[in-house]
Amino acid sequence: MSAQTQRGRQPAADRPGGSGSRQRDAFFDNAKYLAIVLVAMGHAWEPLKGDSRILEGVYTVVYSFHMPAFILISGFFSRSFDMRPDRLKRLVTGVAVPYVLFEAAYPLFKNAVTGSHEEISLLDPWYLTWFLVALFIWRLTTPFWKLVRWPLPLALGIAMLATVTPNIGDDLDLQRVLQFLPYFVLGLCMKPEHFHLVRRRWVRIASVPVFAAALAVGWWAVPRMNTAWFYHRDSAQELGAPWWCGPVMTLALMGCSLVLTACFFAWVPRRHLWFTALGAGTLYGYLLHGFLVKFGDYRGWFEHPWLHRPLGEIVVTVLAAAAVTALCTRPVQRVFRFAMEPKMEWAFKQDAAEQARERQKPREKAVV
Repeated sequence: MSAQTQRGRQPAADRPGGSGSRQRDAFFDNAKYLAIVLVAMGHAWEPLKGDSRILEGVYTVVYSFHMPAFILISGFFSRSFDMRPDRLKRLVTGVAVPYVLFEAAYPLFKNAVTGSHEEISLLDPWYLTWFLVALFIWRLTTPFWKLVRWPLPLALGIAMLATVTPNIGDDLDLQRVLQFLPYFVLGLCMKPEHFHLVRRRWVRIASVPVFAAALAVGWWAVPRMNTAWFYHRDSAQELGAPWWCGPVMTLALMGCSLVLTACFFAWVPRRHLWFTALGAGTLYGYLLHGFLVKFGDYRGWFEHPWLHRPLGEIVVTVLAAAAVTALCTRPVQRVFRFAMEPKMEWAFKQDAAEQARERQKPREKAVV
């Protein structure tokens, strides 16, 4: 979901299809757009789900796969990342700088709306910004995961250990960074043909009863399971469970998440649709929709009784989907590009190799 991922500047060998074409893959843009819609809907459901067992069951199912799907795609498009200066520069401008700006903007926004005195802390990610911290750390460690012999088992072991280590603390939201790490590493290990496997017709057909069963289990689990397990931000001890539940839940949740993620990918359209282009703006929709949700929360909009009825929940769902869709559009991207994708040429030394590549591009076009 980073700017680098969204611009689709990966080498041809790293893109789905592996051809020399520089065209974006509609499947991945569609998947990112649909996932960000689910993210926005989930955030809008949070203040309402306590009054509806059905809504909380749906919320649980969505939370079990929407971020894993996003993270897996981010890992897949990070396969070409190395310590080359131009890629490090895009990591800073497309991930680190937006984190600093929005980590300051969210508490300042709360102070302006509520009159509170929330402090700004770059070490304690606020609301949605944890993903940027996580993506920055994951991508920096990409060369290591490409070096080791068994990257996924190692990442899974780290995630399991994190769930039994409550003294990790809240700095940089490291619990989430470590517990979601296996999904990113899995994305690094995947190849384009793996995505083709889940787009077969029989997988689409099988995904229908799987999702139906997941919804039934989600409804059943509402009074029996702590939803916080799906956030991956606390250890087992912090959730009031025995330590051994941490590793067990890590394995169980990852299994469920991957099955539902595969079912989700199976139904993602492969062709260009009206929302395909919006997949390039998911970072904008992700970071900006939080202001709308928080504004409604601060103003008490979600406390209206009619919103806690089925019709009100449907209206909130539609509004959340429409709002995040609007925030992914090109006009919004143009307005907020200074914060999401700043060029910042003044902050970096000129790399001779990158300059040579830029000079070579016009010559290659002339030859073609």
